Amino acid sequence: HLGAMPLSVQACLESLNLAPGDVAMVNDPYRGGTHLPDLTVVSPVFVEENSLPSLVGLVANRAHHADIGGMSAGSMPLSQEIFQEGLIIPPVKLMVGGQKNADVWRLLFANVRTPEERMGDLQAQLAANQIGSERMRAMADRFGMQPMLEEMDALLRYSERLTRQLISAFPNGCYRFEDALDNDGFTEEPAVIRVALMIKDEQVTVDFSGTDAQRPGSINAVYPVTLSAVAYVFRCVLGLDIPANSGCLRPIHIIAPEGTLVNARRPAAVAAGNVETSQRIVDVLLGALAQACPDRIPAASQGTMNNLTIGGWDQRHNRPFAYYETIGGGMGAGVQSNGASGRHSHMTNTLNTPVEAVEYAYPFRIARYALREKSGGNGQHQGGEGIVRTYEFLQPAEVTLLSDRRITKPYGLEEGAPGESGRNQVKQAGIEKDVSGKCSFSVEAGDELTIETPGGGGYGVK
Repeated sequence: HLGAMPLSVQACLESLNLAPGDVAMVNDPYRGGTHLPDLTVVSPVFVEENSLPSLVGLVANRAHHADIGGMSAGSMPLSQEIFQEGLIIPPVKLMVGGQKNADVWRLLFANVRTPEERMGDLQAQLAANQIGSERMRAMADRFGMQPMLEEMDALLRYSERLTRQLISAFPNGCYRFEDALDNDGFTEEPAVIRVALMIKDEQVTVDFSGTDAQRPGSINAVYPVTLSAVAYVFRCVLGLDIPANSGCLRPIHIIAPEGTLVNARRPAAVAAGNVETSQRIVDVLLGALAQACPDRIPAASQGTMNNLTIGGWDQRHNRPFAYYETIGGGMGAGVQSNGASGRHSHMTNTLNTPVEAVEYAYPFRIARYALREKSGGNGQHQGGEGIVRTYEFLQPAEVTLLSDRRITKPYGLEEGAPGESGRNQVKQAGIEKDVSGKCSFSVEAGDELTIETPGGGGYGVK
């Protein structure tokens, strides 16, 4: 999510003439976004210089909204083009001169199922930018605008210098790896991502040539998602002592052929590209890096976010509802320890949703929530266990699942065994049946959905 946000900021600067009091908004995945539910809010920061406002910087934040319209509640549908996924927002002004741009607000809330929630989330984003803007202005007032800008540039150079220094410790070479998504939800054909990681002295080239072409389903990732996954992996491997900014990426060159799973062309569907394909990009990068620095890289974690959206009409409150959740799983074991169990990992960027909060706000219950025994891969160190989570529906609803690793398994390393694949099962009228990793279906009161998430890969010989 956040690794790609500078591209959204750049899109706003290129498209809009931002003045004091303006705030921009964008969610277009082909203009620096990731997928449509992720709304980026950008605020320019001006300070007085020679009695005139001077742009000193920008403050931005990105938030996932539980619904942004589209063909199914939660805006994570089983789609075949981006137009089915929700409202596409190019760079527009949400605020003009400190006042709401009323036409834009009305357009947004007319296209979502839960406008009150969206209003609250959007106001929270504006408040966050307001605090950031105030602090940036205070810093400019304290140190002066020019010294502050010089220090910002110095910080970028510092991050670049540290990154180059740490990359130079890796052995030069070309390291290749590939892994696959189960399918795109419309065909049974696996979708393969291939990477060649070329390390030479202080620089890295990440080459995704040979990756499969974009698919009809929504597993297509736009370039900002691929950039974000690359940034995440190298930040994990190189260490958190490096300040997080774009200077970290200067020594890293990315080759992502257009029209493939890692750099889709408009109007490809992209909802799952951000949440599922991003995980597989991480898996292939870590698999390649395990050849260069095996002592630093764990086996594969669950490799999916287990995206679940549930929507319908809440009969208790006589209003629509839209629920979105990701579910944790097993983490990969490492050279020194077992993998953690029941965790969100890598690109998920979410926390556990408390059962009490779910049952209070939505018309279904959590009938079971437990670790999935024996799902972690065996090895000298054991992969983490996945999760079992059962939903009992209290009234009719529409359900969409975007999940993976239901066929493929999270790989082990150094002869460790892979983790177990996940499983989705529906119980309707007393009959249990498995459903695919990517599907949509209707449920009635009394039906149940059980999601069993993958375990992590094992490490080493037991």
